[in-house]
Amino acid sequence: MKLSSWGQLSHAEHRVMLLDGLAPGQDFLASAKPGIAYGMGRSYGDVCLNPGGTVWQTGRMDRFMHFDPASGRVRCQAGVLLREIQQTMLPHGWMLAVSPGTQIVTVGGAIANDVHGKNHHRYGSFGHHVREFTLLRSSGEQLACQPGDPLFAATIGGLGLTGLILDATLQLKPVYGPWLETETLAYDSLDAFFQLSADSETDWEHTVSWIDCLAGEGRGIFMRGNPAPAGVVGTMPARRSRRMPLTPPVSLVNGLSLRPFNWLYYHLKRARAGHQVEHYLPFNYPLDNLLEWNRMYGPRGFYQYQSVVPPQHGLAATRAMLEAIAASGQGSFLAVLKTFGGMQSVGMLSFARPGVTLALDFPAGGERLQKLFARLDAIVREAGGAIYCGKDARMPQDLFVSGYPRLAEFLKFRDPGISSALSRRLMGS
Repeated sequence: MKLSSWGQLSHAEHRVMLLDGLAPGQDFLASAKPGIAYGMGRSYGDVCLNPGGTVWQTGRMDRFMHFDPASGRVRCQAGVLLREIQQTMLPHGWMLAVSPGTQIVTVGGAIANDVHGKNHHRYGSFGHHVREFTLLRSSGEQLACQPGDPLFAATIGGLGLTGLILDATLQLKPVYGPWLETETLAYDSLDAFFQLSADSETDWEHTVSWIDCLAGEGRGIFMRGNPAPAGVVGTMPARRSRRMPLTPPVSLVNGLSLRPFNWLYYHLKRARAGHQVEHYLPFNYPLDNLLEWNRMYGPRGFYQYQSVVPPQHGLAATRAMLEAIAASGQGSFLAVLKTFGGMQSVGMLSFARPGVTLALDFPAGGERLQKLFARLDAIVREAGGAIYCGKDARMPQDLFVSGYPRLAEFLKFRDPGISSALSRRLMGS
C-alpha cells in the first residue's frame, strides 16, 4: 500500500500490518521487523514512514482501559486519538494538560514526538504528563516504563524507535468546562512580540502568535487565553467541519496569493482584536475545522520547517530568518511564532526546550527553496538551536547531531528491529 505523511512529499509502497484492539503477541514485532508504528500519519515528514518496509497501523488500538474521575488519570491504548480523550473526559471535568495544534493525533504519536502546545511555559510538553506506558520491544519483551527509567526518557520524544507503545497512563488537568477567556492583539514589530510574550507568561496559560513572514517589520497577531472560571459560557462553535475537496493541480499557496492572503488575514484579525469567551476547539485547533487542508499545497506537497533557538538568541535569530525568507521571495502563510518556557524536556530527543520557536510551511519547490533552507539551517546552527524531527523531511545530519546533545545516550536504547526513513537518514541503519 502507498502511504504518505501529512506533508504529502512522497507516496511510497509499504507493507501495512493492522493491529487490532488486542495487544500484539510477544513475537509480533520479531516476525514483522523492521518496521515503524503509524498512527494517523500527522507527522509532516518521514518520521512515520518506512518505504519498502513495514508499518504497524495502530488506529484500531483505540480502547480506554481505566479512568479515575477523582484523580484525573486515564489509561488507554496507544491508538486512542487525543480528540477522543478530550470529548470523553471533558464531561467529567478533565482535559489533556498539553495537546498540539491538532487533536487528530494518537496517544502513541504524541508520546513518540513529545508534542507541545500553546501552554509550554505553564505545563511543558506531552511527556511531562505521562505516568506510565507499556512498551513492546522487537525481542518480544514487554516492559512497563515509568518516569525515572532510562527507557522512559528514551521513548518520550524517541520517534518510535525504542519499541511499540501499547498503552499509556496520562495525568489530565481539571477544568470547569470547554471555555477559554481569550484576548487577541495585533503587533507591528518583533520587539513588540517579545514584549507581549514576556508580559503574558505569568498571567496567561496559552500564548501563541501568527506572524506575517513577508512583512519586514515582523507584524503579526498575538493570541492568549486562560481556562474560564465556573459559570462563564460563550457561543458554541459550528459542529460541522469543512473539507478541502480535492488536490489542486498547483499549490494555492504561491507567490501570487501569499502576500494578499497574509495582508487580509492580518487586517481582519486586527479589526476583531480584543477580549472574548471562546470554545477550546477553535482556539486550540483552528486547522481541524478544515479537513485535509494539506491538499491546498498541490500534488507536490509541502515542507514544514520548525526550529527552536535559545532565549538569548531568539530575537536576532528570528529576525535573521524572517529577513532570509523575505529576501528569497518565498513565504509561508501558516507561520507560527512562540516562546517556550523554562521547563526542561523529559525525553532524550525531545524538541521543546527553553527558547523561541518558529514554524513555517513552504510548498515543495526546487533549488531556490533548498537554498533558503540552507540559509535557515545556518542561522539555527549558529544560534545553537534545533529542528523538530516530527515535522522534518530534509534536515542535514550535522544539524540533527548538534541540536540533540543526548543522541549518543539515546542510541543505546534504539530497538534494532525498528526502522524509519528518518532514522536511516539521520542515524544510519
